[in-house]
Amino acid sequence: MKTLLKSLSAGVLSLASLSAIATAPVAAASLTDVKIGGTASSDYYVYDVNTAGTNTTLATSDLANVKKVLDGNAISPTGNVELAASSEQTGFDFTKNTTLEGNIGGKSLVLSSLTYLDWFGASNAYGASNLANTWFNSFLTAAGQGGASTGVKTFAYNTFFGLKGFERTSDPNISYVNQNDDTGLVSIGLAGHLNLIDAYGLSTISAFAGLLPSTLQASEVVKYTYDNNQTGYLYSFKATDSGLVSDDGTNSHNGNYEVTFKGAKPVPVPAAFVGIAIAGAIGALKLKRSKV
Repeated sequence: MKTLLKSLSAGVLSLASLSAIATAPVAAASLTDVKIGGTASSDYYVYDVNTAGTNTTLATSDLANVKKVLDGNAISPTGNVELAASSEQTGFDFTKNTTLEGNIGGKSLVLSSLTYLDWFGASNAYGASNLANTWFNSFLTAAGQGGASTGVKTFAYNTFFGLKGFERTSDPNISYVNQNDDTGLVSIGLAGHLNLIDAYGLSTISAFAGLLPSTLQASEVVKYTYDNNQTGYLYSFKATDSGLVSDDGTNSHNGNYEVTFKGAKPVPVPAAFVGIAIAGAIGALKLKRSKV
């Protein structure tokens, strides 16, 4: 009888476990098999979070730290990886890129810094049909200058270009990569300034005085390639407070810009498989009982 009771208990526990597998919601997927690549694969920084959980601080640029700082989400970022980290330095090679690569939900994903070709294609002039003009016009709209004259927009664009603004916008800080397994939506956190004006000050960008509002939000731009056949550029002009701030004097990383794209839904465990497993557990339970 004791043997039978043990078998029955084990069977009930097995069935309960299988039932939980069948009914529990699937956890969100995160980036796996992470690595750094691109034509400038060593040009990256890793920012970890200090023990107090208040500041991001420069950490050793190695794969272990890269994986560590990508564990967060919009509510609680845990650091970030800056691609093309030398983009604001003299001698930056704007023809090369740095990538963060991995798999999410069973599909490949490559996140990349931007190159001159990504931005401008065949022409860097204002009015050309390229990413630079699309993004800059969106930037002006976010700054309340969408209705400005063509002359004003051209001046602003050329000034931004001359200040190497496109280079400075090409080095995204990736703070997390997650996927909603129910919808397939992939969310990417971009760490940046909660307010660009506070970060740089109008005196630093005096050429834009009168054009920019007292508060302005804009993320850097990240290029993504999903499943080797879906490519696009992601950016945002709306940030949430990350609860962190960099300790390097730039007062960055206090804004979290979440950008998204629609990925494929991860393949769930087939219901038929769960049914077979349950049937097998019941059959094993009956067999044990018949031998008692």
